[in-house]
Amino acid sequence: MLTESFVASIRTVEGQAQATATKDIGIHLHDLQPIPSLKTSFKKSTTQPNCLAVSATHVFAAQADKSVIHVYSRDRGNQEAVVPFLENITCLALAGQYHGAGTLVLGTQGGRLILWELATGRQISTSQSHLQPVTCLAVDPTFNFILSGSSDSNLQLWSLPSLLSFSQSSQNDPSQPLPFSPLKTLTDHRAAINAVLFAHIPGQTSFAVSTANDKTCVVWDYINGTVLHTYLLSDNPICLALDPADRAAYTGFADGSIQFINFYKPNHPLHGLFDPSQQATPTQPPPSDRWHLPGSLSSPAYSLQVSYDSTTLLSGHGDGKAHTWNIAKGIYSALLADFTLPVTNLLMLPPMGFPTTRTPNLKLQNVVKPRYESSQNVTTSSNGDSTIPINYNFTAQLLSTLPLLDTPPGVSDLDTALTHPSFPDSMLEEGIAELTAMNNRSSGPLDPDDNNEPDTLRTENKNLKIQLDDALRRQREAIAEVLEYDQQSLRRREEESVKLARKKRRRIRKMQTEERRRKVVMGEIVEAGRENDAQGAEEEMDDDLSSDTDELSSD
Repeated sequence: MLTESFVASIRTVEGQAQATATKDIGIHLHDLQPIPSLKTSFKKSTTQPNCLAVSATHVFAAQADKSVIHVYSRDRGNQEAVVPFLENITCLALAGQYHGAGTLVLGTQGGRLILWELATGRQISTSQSHLQPVTCLAVDPTFNFILSGSSDSNLQLWSLPSLLSFSQSSQNDPSQPLPFSPLKTLTDHRAAINAVLFAHIPGQTSFAVSTANDKTCVVWDYINGTVLHTYLLSDNPICLALDPADRAAYTGFADGSIQFINFYKPNHPLHGLFDPSQQATPTQPPPSDRWHLPGSLSSPAYSLQVSYDSTTLLSGHGDGKAHTWNIAKGIYSALLADFTLPVTNLLMLPPMGFPTTRTPNLKLQNVVKPRYESSQNVTTSSNGDSTIPINYNFTAQLLSTLPLLDTPPGVSDLDTALTHPSFPDSMLEEGIAELTAMNNRSSGPLDPDDNNEPDTLRTENKNLKIQLDDALRRQREAIAEVLEYDQQSLRRREEESVKLARKKRRRIRKMQTEERRRKVVMGEIVEAGRENDAQGAEEEMDDDLSSDTDELSSD
């Protein structure tokens, strides 16, 4: 049976009391399918919109008007850490696989981005790229790009691999962008941006969607930095959600209503977003596509999410209620839950229960608290490339065995080549054969009297095998050196432990001797005690002689 869940976070309001049953609870893990029910709760959290991120093992919540992030362990059901930063955190997003050890991207009050590698603790901070606070963040499905929106009405596109790269070679290359700088700036909005999302399906037709307080919803070709389409809204949108199949968008308004924005046009041969004749003309969604709460209900919609099957829309409102909407009929459905305080964030979790679910390779048991890393902490090689620092450690639990050199059943040739110490012989022979065939096709049939080319190929093959043997030899020598170093370290540790034990015995005997002497002074010692003193002195002298002998023998 498939199980679908979501995470909801709330923001405390001064003067508004919580119910006794939900007192101090700030994050709720709630089931949606098959039966709506509360699963887990986490206490002591209050979050603004766009300040919640969830992985398979942890929940990250940036606290409202504070410079700290609360980290909660989903396995243990408690708060794992409180992580402080130098600036107030205004939004966050998780980059990386849901079941892996990813990177947490943070937006700050000062207009900069902070990247925190959860399994290493490495922290990277960009310059102040935005003039005002960062209000929203999004990471594309391929984990290559980041979009940051700000109150300065600008969107900035970042390269995630470039931000995480150890290389600083672009500092000396004028043709490359400066390190920790955005790739593009998108400037079509005219007011503060409050939400941005990437399309779920990657590819050449992928896009991004943003909303702002200028009553617009803009669809972007973020790779080229151009506007695909602009939708004019009747009110300022507060939140944004995207259909899992990228067919439509949903925005929430201050009166609690929902605006449905359909990207497809009926009876149209082209996708509406990619039709050149439609891109330059803004579109206003019809009033019939705006859905309202029933009766006199009216509370701002702070958060939106769409179910996995695209049939149900979830909305979190300022009165603490979470509602569901029937997307097919375009009407209000039912009250899902009442969390008492404003529901500022809703996040859908991947559905569970598929028979072909792949087992993850690793698990992040505990996050590694961030440590700031500047360009001065990165070692630079002679050719200008940066290398990984010595103290760069990756901490995670491996859930599956590492691939072996021998090819097990079902492992591709590419996996074998990637895990091989060098190039496999079969791959080298296949490549040489392909090069020979290409040369034969380009030069025509060989002259039977000309044997120079086959001899050259045999010579090249022989040289390649010699190089391969040399690489394997160097690898074996390196492994032997590492083993020898480990053995020497083990011997040194054992010698130090023996010396410490001897020193401890000497201190104990010295203390016993002093105690006996004290008793002699006090008149409480017997003749047997004096004999023991003499015997202890002889044993101490023997230990000193044996220690000197050991040191001489080790030298």
